[in-house]
Amino acid sequence: MSQVQLLWLLLALSVALHLACCAGWAARRAGNGRAQAALIGGGAACTSLAVFFAGVSAFR
Repeated sequence: MSQVQLLWLLLALSVALHLACCAGWAARRAGNGRAQAALIGGGAACTSLAVFFAGVSAFR
């Protein structure tokens, strides 16, 4: 794995973490419990990483 690929992966992980935190925060503010907000945030993170890896695999 080259340095550029590693940096792209770290960027994708950073974006996924930020999306998860925002989705979890929004869910918590909407009145959901902690566990449900964590599941919503985790789902947002997994979805964003799935879109990233699907894009990467389309170019390979």
